[in-house]
Amino acid sequence: MGALRSLLVFLWMAITVIFAASLIIIVTPFSRPDMRWWYLARPWLRGAIEAARWLGGIHYTVVGEEHLPSAGDNQRIILCPKHQSTWETFFFASRMPHPLAYVFKRELLFIPFFGWAMACLNMIPIDRSARGDAWSKVASLGEELMDAGKWVIMFPEGTRSRRGEQGVYKTGAARLALATGASIVPIAVASARCWPRKSFSFIPGAVAVSVGPPIVGHGGESAGELMERVEYWVENEMRRIDPEAYPEAERPINPEEQDARLQRALEEQADAARAAQGEVPEDFR
Repeated sequence: MGALRSLLVFLWMAITVIFAASLIIIVTPFSRPDMRWWYLARPWLRGAIEAARWLGGIHYTVVGEEHLPSAGDNQRIILCPKHQSTWETFFFASRMPHPLAYVFKRELLFIPFFGWAMACLNMIPIDRSARGDAWSKVASLGEELMDAGKWVIMFPEGTRSRRGEQGVYKTGAARLALATGASIVPIAVASARCWPRKSFSFIPGAVAVSVGPPIVGHGGESAGELMERVEYWVENEMRRIDPEAYPEAERPINPEEQDARLQRALEEQADAARAAQGEVPEDFR
């Protein structure tokens, strides 16, 4: 049954993307990028998330959205989510109050229909072989798009990581934030429990998403130091929203369990103090 549900979701995506992408390509010469985003791209992305929910059994919970600027707030924002599956690439675009500009490798533009449509939506494709030139393009185009009301989204690990694993956090988003005065919004996403990396099979369940408060670069702070703060928040939050995926020693202590431990410690100290004074501990009365 699980394989059939997954097949139905991917079949829905494959069929509908042809129609949606064709519409985007056709209207591009006669429409604004924002119109193509709100009325064509976003509905399809939202439909993909709903198909995964109703057909694939992938539900989700979101906390921390109050940290996001409102739709009318045009401050420069860079989203930095944990990247575990394809699910979040659709989800954020379907939910954020501003259009998103993804930073992605240029090769994706050659994917029939999907990549062609991306080329019509004012994204930031990069040629990784260009290195220095690639960064200059990200900086200039990123600033231009943010000033036009878009939010930039960059997956700091660069590629999808397995559940319970941590990739290397690259400094691209931090460099862009420092160069443009943008704020970075860290986001923890536990999606691999339902859509494992490099898998075409869904596992019914709930994806937990947690949005953190914006992180702003300090004067004199390096890109590496700024990204360390982003990494610290994301990885600690991942261990809170998906504790089963990490070793027990890395899991945050449950507040109730912490209170119980403290109470036991206090009782043990009280018993020790009474024993030192020649009193009989309560357990032995």
